[in-house]
Amino acid sequence: MFLRDLSLTNYRNYKSLSLSFDQPINLFVGNNAQGKTNILESIYVLALAKSHRTSKDRELVAWEAEYATIRGEVKRRYGSVRLEIQLTTKGKKAKINGLEQRKLSEYIGALNAVMFAPEDLAIVKGAPAQRRRFLDMEIGQVSPAYLYDLTNFNKVLAQRNQQLKDLAMQKSDPHMMEIWNTQLADLAVKLLQKRFEFLRKLETWASTIHSGITDGKERLSLHYESTSPIAAGMDQREALQLMLAALEEVFEREKMRGSTLIGPHRDDFSLRINGVDVQTFGSQGQQRTAALSLKLAEIELIKEEVGEYPILLLDDVLSELDEHRQTLLLETIQEKVQTFVTSTGVEGLKHQVLQQANRFRVQAGNILT
Repeated sequence: MFLRDLSLTNYRNYKSLSLSFDQPINLFVGNNAQGKTNILESIYVLALAKSHRTSKDRELVAWEAEYATIRGEVKRRYGSVRLEIQLTTKGKKAKINGLEQRKLSEYIGALNAVMFAPEDLAIVKGAPAQRRRFLDMEIGQVSPAYLYDLTNFNKVLAQRNQQLKDLAMQKSDPHMMEIWNTQLADLAVKLLQKRFEFLRKLETWASTIHSGITDGKERLSLHYESTSPIAAGMDQREALQLMLAALEEVFEREKMRGSTLIGPHRDDFSLRINGVDVQTFGSQGQQRTAALSLKLAEIELIKEEVGEYPILLLDDVLSELDEHRQTLLLETIQEKVQTFVTSTGVEGLKHQVLQQANRFRVQAGNILT
């Protein structure tokens, strides 16, 4: 897929901006706090209807403006599509070819994007919530059904947690818990089975890529860490029964805490190199290599799932990688992945791929020619 143009209205520090792209590599250069990352973020929002930097859509709207709009035309193998995201204080609207989509799950997937930024190292060494978010965002790109189930799961989870609080204060009927348990367990099983499948495919790609980066000296493996007794390979009926039994077993503890203690919302996954946990025992170089392997694997997995490569957003990440990792990343994407890169300068970017890039100089929310 190929993003042909991008236009922004009232988006962060861009009152109005229109850009066209005719090259596979696009380089945005400028000092810090000028708006380079805002451009890459807007492309990410156009793809996934949410930012990778904030959960508050209001922060994406320019100061004192009532709305922000992102538009873009994407060339797909089956033709071109016009995408639009409008952000207001009342919510967001997503359109494909001018038609508003009733659900975001019907919109996401029209443009696939992989973001790689310095903070993505947190996928390896950060908190479990960051790895869960990674799973949810990436599975959602290739599976609208997963996004739909995730939205419903979060609604049921919130209602079940409120029920637990009410029970602790004897404000609710205990028999209602059986209804919430059934709904939660059914959705949890669906989410977990998708996560198991995704992580298995991601590991296949990541392990091969990581081995190539390390000249075969290291083997990267991914391990899902579940708070419930559900494991990969179980059929849906068995998994549902186990989930319901587990919820009954922890019920008293949950009532005391007023929250659901087991399920996809509390799970995690670990990355291991030669069987050793990278988060705890890996060097900084190993952690960065593992993060790079994951991102490159993500690109290949999306290609496998949707039939064409996603676009790649590299936000000031090249400075975080040594020359060997830079070269491997750039040679992997060359001539097959449309890429958008930000950097504070071009002095250290000597690779031939970047020398041929279409360059944009960014200054105070303006693109200088």
